[in-house]
Amino acid sequence: MDTTTLILITVTALVSFFLSALLGKVLIPVLHRLKFGQTIRDVGPAWHKNKQGTPTMGGFLFILASCVTLTAAVVVSQLFLPVKVFSDAWGGAVMTKMVAGVLLALCSGGIGFLDDYIKVVKKRNLGLTSFQKLFAQLLVAAGYAVSVYMAGGTAVYVPFLGPVDFGLWFIPFAVFVVVAALNAVNLTDGIDGLCGSVSLIACLFFLTVSGQYIGQGLMAAALAGAIAGFLLWNIHPAKVFMGDTGSLFLGGALAALAFGINQPFLLVPVGIVYIAETLSVILQVLYFKLTHGKRLFKMSPLHHHFEMSGWSENKIVVVFSAVTLAGCGVAALLMFL
Repeated sequence: MDTTTLILITVTALVSFFLSALLGKVLIPVLHRLKFGQTIRDVGPAWHKNKQGTPTMGGFLFILASCVTLTAAVVVSQLFLPVKVFSDAWGGAVMTKMVAGVLLALCSGGIGFLDDYIKVVKKRNLGLTSFQKLFAQLLVAAGYAVSVYMAGGTAVYVPFLGPVDFGLWFIPFAVFVVVAALNAVNLTDGIDGLCGSVSLIACLFFLTVSGQYIGQGLMAAALAGAIAGFLLWNIHPAKVFMGDTGSLFLGGALAALAFGINQPFLLVPVGIVYIAETLSVILQVLYFKLTHGKRLFKMSPLHHHFEMSGWSENKIVVVFSAVTLAGCGVAALLMFL
């Protein structure tokens, strides 16, 4: 990475951080006035009732900050710098993956916004039905997968095997990965600062390994800065929650970053916390049914199990972030195998 690119990425991250932090000063009072407060379900930990009424849809902080900053960085790159984000030298697939990736994240965030809106405005605590949410996610994921397929970006790096062209099979593979990422990240958003902290580390990893993929590097930098700014308002005790608006946006963005550098399999070690959270829910349901009412965990997703075991929210965030860092280390090693 040359000096010009490094400066551009650094400035992008810093501007995104300050913009996200400042947006909190403006948007959080607006969310309060609109009474867009989180409704805490009775099935959760009893002490979460103290969070009742905390504004949700705070994901707009990092969505707006990252999108505005990324757009500005791309414009500056194209008009004034020798390093071009969009260049014929990169090929159509690279550019398609970036543009389609941004749209994937935004459309995923749109699904989350609709879900949040139904919860806080229509006062339907469960939001969209499971079928509605899954159907919308499949549509968005399919649109992304088909776009990348048509651009010829079907080759991905498989650890121990090297580059593998999935051909037409890329479409169902990408749809599965995207939908899995959306739901796994969403399940992780259950306590103050957790989803944001884990996602920040994941974005920093993809920024570090983006290499020649300048567009993906800028996208990761804008996201990392914006999430860091959001965390100023979301760490315990949170003044705002990201809501499904934010968590689904992040799931789409992380999937886009992984496919953008042709490394979707790295989502497994990088997203080890997301996967553990998802598996805890699946295992809890299966165990409950097989044992006619017994529970494998005190509560799921996994972060609630540790909460019920006496861990503080801050301790859970620190430990889960450390696990994510370790997963990123494993992912870095896999890139050379």
